[in-house]
Parts: sequence; structure tokens; C-alpha cells
Amino acid sequence: MQQTSREGLVRAIGHWSLAALIVNCIIGSGVFGLPSVLAGLLGRASVLAVLLAAAAMGVIMACVAEVASRFAETGGPYLYAREAFGRFMGIQVAWLVWFVRMTASAANANLFVTYVGEFWAQATRPIPKALILTLLIGVLAAINFRGVRAGTHVSNAFTAAKVGALGLVCVAGVIYLAATHHMISQAHVWPGANAWERAMVLLVFAYGGFEAALVSAGEAKDPRRDMPFGLFAALVTCAVIYGLIQWVVVAVLPDPGHSVRPLADVARIVMGHGGAALIAAGALFSTYGYLSGNMLATPRVTFALAERGDFPSFFGKVHPRFRTPYVSILVFAVLVWLFAWFGSFAGNATLSAGSRLFYYGVICAAVPVLRRKKNTLAVFELPGGNATAFVISGLGVLICAGLLTRIEYNKSLILVAAVAVALLNWLAVRGRQTAG
Repeated sequence: MQQTSREGLVRAIGHWSLAALIVNCIIGSGVFGLPSVLAGLLGRASVLAVLLAAAAMGVIMACVAEVASRFAETGGPYLYAREAFGRFMGIQVAWLVWFVRMTASAANANLFVTYVGEFWAQATRPIPKALILTLLIGVLAAINFRGVRAGTHVSNAFTAAKVGALGLVCVAGVIYLAATHHMISQAHVWPGANAWERAMVLLVFAYGGFEAALVSAGEAKDPRRDMPFGLFAALVTCAVIYGLIQWVVVAVLPDPGHSVRPLADVARIVMGHGGAALIAAGALFSTYGYLSGNMLATPRVTFALAERGDFPSFFGKVHPRFRTPYVSILVFAVLVWLFAWFGSFAGNATLSAGSRLFYYGVICAAVPVLRRKKNTLAVFELPGGNATAFVISGLGVLICAGLLTRIEYNKSLILVAAVAVALLNWLAVRGRQTAG
């Protein structure tokens, strides 16, 4: 007999599927270009930066893990902020999460079309592009419309494909370096503080995106236990992949900081011309996998808002047969298509930078607040008692605040729009009785 949440959704996402979904929501297309940017900023030290960023994100994820282990309903960061700081903050966080995931998905859909252009030159022309975007987004929407199990299976398959492709490059690179006794070719120059700051901002966002998976707690079999496991498993997986890739890129390429396609260049050296084709296919898998993870998770944000009376009620409709939030899924799919067709990467990047750090900071700050409220017990708790938890929570807030000061907010109209719409949303519902 299938288990359902109080919201009427099917609990079908298991222990490992949740971890795979989190990995899928973290690793997108950026991994195929980021190594060269990091190498250009930090040179050899970029490998160390990857590990330091993992440690910084580990502090944030530890706070998120405790908070997430208190909730079994759909909503993720929106629900955490609402419970800890009230309706206004919850709605602000919800809109920022939704906009970030929607625009990031649109950007990846655009990149998918670009990668297809490597195999079919006509792909980027208007009519072929429209057809590709429609097929790309429409298939994922249809799969997730028909049931969370199917969406989970697709997410798992693409996670395995992208991790497999990236892992093959790592293994081939390590074997090549061992066989040739190749040393890192760059001269060692310790980078300045500005370069470190820029690199750490880029890396924190490379490790981000996990919040999308948290939203789907209402469809996880045991979310209070599985969310902490999934977060830490995904962090370790991504740190190993990112670290090995960065090391291989810096060690194999003679001038990694100026490589346009660093992983393809590495693959060409260590595996021949077939390796470059493999990486192009891997980029398609990674991009489509990222989209599949977000198509599964992100529509649950508007569903959660509607469930608690903070959004029009029809967004909370559950399909009577498939038990999926079909209205939220269809609206999200249409908006991703439109943003992919009309949107710009500059706006997407600015929105992601500012808002993601903001709601990570809010979740870290929620740790001591929710401990005091004691509305629900945490299945996972930060070690060392309340004093240590307060220190870890404060450190997470400081990390987010420090990185926020290093972001350039030019072309941030879309961020202002997201905050303004959230404010209007709150004004519209503040007098309405809360539903949860």
C-alpha cells in the first residue's frame, strides 16, 4: 500500500534516491567550465579552494540538516523560515527559492540547446530552438505530471549518467598522470585576497542548489531522517568529484586558466578525440539531469505556499489519479520555457548569487530559534549542545554574510522584482487565516 503525506502526495522518494536528487540539483552544467575559471584565479591553489569551499558549505549544510530533520512536509526553506521567523520571511524565502530555481533551470535549458549545437548546427536557430525547448521541458513535465516515482527514476538515471561521465574523466586523468609522471605545469604563485574571494563565491554556488531537493520532503519516505543523510552524502560526493576534476585540469592542461572547454581538453589529451565527444555527451546528460531534478522539486514551492494559504489555492491542487501537484508543475514548465526563450544569463546569475546566500543565512539563523520553540524535535542535531550549535549557526550566518558583501549587484532588476513580488504576495495574504 502506498504511503501518502497529509497533503495527499505519494511518499515515493527513498534514502538513496533523495541523495541522488540532491546531487542532481547541485551538479549542473557549470562543472564543465568552472575549473578553468578557478585555475585562472588561483592556479595550483584552486584545488585547495575546492576543499575549503566544501568545508564552508559543510557548516551551512550541517545547520540545514538539523532544521530539515524537524519537518516532514513539502516546502523546504520556505517552511523553515516561516516556522522560525513568521509568514513574511517565509514568503520572501519562498519567492527567492522559486525564482532562483526557475531561472537556473531556464539557463540550463539554453545551455542544452547550445550543446546540441555541437552535433547539429541548426539547433540554435529560432524554430529548431523552440522545438528543442518544447521537447526538452515538455517530456520532463509529462513524466513528473504522471507521478513522482517516474520523476525520481529519471532523476536517478541522469544522476548516474553525469557522475559516471565525470568520474571517467577523473579516473582517466589520474591514470594518465600516474603513467606519465606528469607534474603540474603552472608556476606556483600564491594568489591575492581578491582572487580568493572571487573563487570562494563561485565555489559556494557550485556546491549550492541542494535547497531544491529539500522542498520535496512531502514525497520522501522518511524525510526527517533521510534529509541529513542525503545532504552529507551529496556534499562528500560533490567535493570528491570537484576536487579530482580541479586537480586533473590543473595538472594535465598546460594553460588551464585559458581553456574554454577544460574537461573536453583534458579528455582529448588523456582519451583521444573520442574523449571530447564523451564530454559533450556528458554535458548534455548533466544539463538534462539538472533540469529533471528541478522539474521534480521546484514546483513543490508554489504547492507548499498554496497549502498554507500563502498563494492562490489552485496551485495546491493534487491530481486525483497521479497524486502530483499538477498545476504547479505545468505552470513551472511554461515559465521555464519562457525564461529560456527570452531570459538572459546576467540576470540569472545575479539572482542566484544574492538570494541563495540570503536564504542559506536565514536557515542557519533558524537553528537556535527552532531549538527554543521546540515545536518539533530534530532527528539530527548539531553536536555539542546548545552553545556549540549557536556557534556553528553563527558561523554559517557569517559565511553567508561575508560572501554577500563580495557580490556585484549590477543588473539586479530581476532580484528586486522577486523581492517586490514577494512583498505584494505577503500584503495580499497577511490578513488571511493561516492554513498551517
